[in-house]
Amino acid sequence: MKYLHLIWAALFRRKTRTLLTVISIITAFLLFGMLDAVRTSFANIGKNANGAERLQTGSRLSFIETLPQSLYARIGRLPGVKAVAYANWFGGAYQDPHNQIFSFAVSPNYLDLYPEVQVSAAARQAFAATRTGVLVGAQLARKFHWKVGDALPLQSTIFPNHEGSKDWQFQIVGIMRPKDSGGQFFNGSVLLHWKYFDETTPYNHGTVGWYVTRVTDVNQADRVAKAIDALSANSDHETLTQTEQAATANWIKQLANVGLIVGSIMGAVFFTLMLLAGNTMMQAVRERTSELAVLKTIGFSNRSVLAMVLAESVLLLLIGGMIGLGLATVLLPVVSAGSGGALNLPPVNAGSWLLGIGLMIAIGVLVGALPALRAMRLNIVDALAGR
Repeated sequence: MKYLHLIWAALFRRKTRTLLTVISIITAFLLFGMLDAVRTSFANIGKNANGAERLQTGSRLSFIETLPQSLYARIGRLPGVKAVAYANWFGGAYQDPHNQIFSFAVSPNYLDLYPEVQVSAAARQAFAATRTGVLVGAQLARKFHWKVGDALPLQSTIFPNHEGSKDWQFQIVGIMRPKDSGGQFFNGSVLLHWKYFDETTPYNHGTVGWYVTRVTDVNQADRVAKAIDALSANSDHETLTQTEQAATANWIKQLANVGLIVGSIMGAVFFTLMLLAGNTMMQAVRERTSELAVLKTIGFSNRSVLAMVLAESVLLLLIGGMIGLGLATVLLPVVSAGSGGALNLPPVNAGSWLLGIGLMIAIGVLVGALPALRAMRLNIVDALAGR
């Protein structure tokens, strides 16, 4: 640490170049913090105590294939099954087809399987009594300034109604609020009646998108899953039953491999960052050739010079990286709040900080290694002579 003032002075010898490099590093680690939160958010879907008791049953062929509604009673009679519900994807959009909202047509008892979601008794009663009634997430209601009693026009991007139009009319009868992090998904969702959906669109014909089963004993979940799939074995609607987390992960993977996308983006960002920071360090050492020779002349060892250049490179990455991760920590709650519940991004936790700092140090060492070795092997006579 006694040479910190020398390292600091060398780092900011060319202030403009250093500032531009730091901005690039800030951007890279801001992206790292945000994208790591997205990856973690998708990985944690279904990881809660209530989710461990739930199974999801969908078509073995594809998540867009539907299942007969008659399976509902058969699943409910299986040993180890506490309750069964079902739902269909509605594909709703508000005001603009591009402004899509997570919207599902659900069975009357659907919310009974999700105790992590809070809905008042009056709202549940109104929902049951209103054919065109919907329950909306609290965060979604705040975003669009909805309130109970409002008419809610939604466009379905998939299903037309009996008139052939994709414009559907609903009435907001209640608000859904998450009791804990496990219910955050419902904050940005809309639930409508499956029966109204099935009777109104000519394209459903008594089928459901997926079943949700609550088991009486988590330890028997595998046995129950096999028993559910056995009901449709060798039929034209074979099923695949998984835990809620595994089913959600598979559903997401069929849409996109989030981990691969995040990894590819960050790989490209950090590769570009290494080239940029490496070029900065090479120029910095080349410009200070005579100064490094003077340091060696007055007694600095080769190892000391090597360590100083490496420390300069690592310090450059740490300054930019810490600011970038700090910005990600501040911005993530803002992005989550602005998404209307569609994104429930976790904060930058200790694990992300440790991984980020490890990357800063590793990249700093990598980009500083070559110029540091060049400085260590510098010949004093040649350097002072300008050769």
